[in-house]
Amino acid sequence: MDFAQDPTKLAIGLFVAVLALGVYRLLQVGKRAPGMPPGPPTLPILGNFHQIPSTGLYRQFREWAKEYGPIYSLKFGTSNVIVITDKKAVHDLLDKKGAIYSDRPPSYVGKLLTQGDHIALEQMDAVWREKRKVISHNFSPKNLDEKHFLVQEAEAAVLMNDLLNDPEGFFDHVRRYTSSVASALAFGHRGPTFDSFWGHAVYDVMDRWTEAMEAGANPPVDEYPILKLIPKQLAFWKRRAIAAGVIFDAVWGKARNIVEERRKKGDHRDCIMDHLIDEYDAKGWPMSQHAFNNLVGEVVEGAADTTAAQLLTLILAFATHPHVQEKARKEIDALCGPDKPPKFSDFKDLPYINQIIKEGVRWRPVAVTGLPHRVREDDWYNGMFIPKDSTVFLAVWAIHHTESLYPDEDEFKPERFDGFNRLANDYAGSSDYSKRDHYVYGAGRRLCPGIHLAERNMWRIASRLLWGYTIEEPIDPETGKVQHLDTSRYNAGILQAPLPFKVKITPRSPQHEATMRKELAGALKFLEAWN
Repeated sequence: MDFAQDPTKLAIGLFVAVLALGVYRLLQVGKRAPGMPPGPPTLPILGNFHQIPSTGLYRQFREWAKEYGPIYSLKFGTSNVIVITDKKAVHDLLDKKGAIYSDRPPSYVGKLLTQGDHIALEQMDAVWREKRKVISHNFSPKNLDEKHFLVQEAEAAVLMNDLLNDPEGFFDHVRRYTSSVASALAFGHRGPTFDSFWGHAVYDVMDRWTEAMEAGANPPVDEYPILKLIPKQLAFWKRRAIAAGVIFDAVWGKARNIVEERRKKGDHRDCIMDHLIDEYDAKGWPMSQHAFNNLVGEVVEGAADTTAAQLLTLILAFATHPHVQEKARKEIDALCGPDKPPKFSDFKDLPYINQIIKEGVRWRPVAVTGLPHRVREDDWYNGMFIPKDSTVFLAVWAIHHTESLYPDEDEFKPERFDGFNRLANDYAGSSDYSKRDHYVYGAGRRLCPGIHLAERNMWRIASRLLWGYTIEEPIDPETGKVQHLDTSRYNAGILQAPLPFKVKITPRSPQHEATMRKELAGALKFLEAWN
């Protein structure tokens, strides 16, 4: 065919060639680049998106690891995802190469929800560093063990009495405890009951956060930006995120207003928000007012919701594993009589309690997929190519339920941490990756800055519960038989907690009960400063 003598044929030929090239390139979308870690087969354009469950992605991460190895890749359109379920790789990449592995991937839904102002989603910029500094300083071991512990001990005494007076309401009592401690330290106000603003507001926020942000619960809008054009009237996921953002702003805006009104009356308190307002008014504000409100709210979010979820997991584990209670009580009773509840100063003498805490967060971690990282530049690991801007998941639940790392992985066995006598932060910072206890606090530069507060809260409450109470599965009042609990009933979402369940909580003896009641008056007197 002589195209030179027939312009029409030439045009048609060029069109066909361009179309063929375009189709070819389009069909390459969704394919792995050469050298990337292996993974499930892809489809053109979609990559692996069609294989992502709408909920329960954390379990799918483990199944793929069994088939493709502890480091594998997924494709969502042109985007690359690297999933890590290997201790050495976590250490080599997220810990040792934190300078390039500590950003966050873009999150359109997260931005709808937070307006870009949230430490969990922000990049490693100046605002993020300021927020990390604030949280790390205020929740340092020194501040916690020399000052903040007084609030924790007093609120723990209140919790123990709440359980005496209303054992069936334990679910909300535990959540009130963590919320009240966090709110007192962050805003200068405590929540005397769960129904009070400071007792429950953080859960209004976090229930919507975990639902809106679960991996797989939204379309791949960051990978296929054209989806942003869908009107919110036709996009439930958009409406859900926007509605969650309204709740965020309403709750933390109200909290800020309460503090400001208090300060106008000359009532300045020893808390994070008061100190920061004074500092920033004097030196200049390093962030917007919206970002500031969210910062102090983020302190409560991180300190209350996740810790409450892990404490409720421990109560579930205690009820279904009575032998754990028996072993713990032998250790506690040798040190603490009925008139002496355990205190954090007893930590080194009660190693089994620490083992229980570690096993609880391993067995049922609250952050099941972890929040993803983003790599800033091309990298290679063990001969595998990790492209720049890849999303990197530290698959927390999948690692914790890898049989080769944690034998009998679905059993609650505190003894697996025998010899792990230090707090989680010490193992997270160790150069010996094989001795890492668990990954519930993340890794690298994104390690949870509230780790010290969370560890102390969980240890205090777990040790006091085991000292003062017997926790059992409920009895059916009609049949008189034990109603066995389902230890897998957890909410869906990016952060998971046990769904409401029933247990029987009874004081171990009249002497234990008397000690708990005796503590209450002094605790409430001390806490008056935060009312």
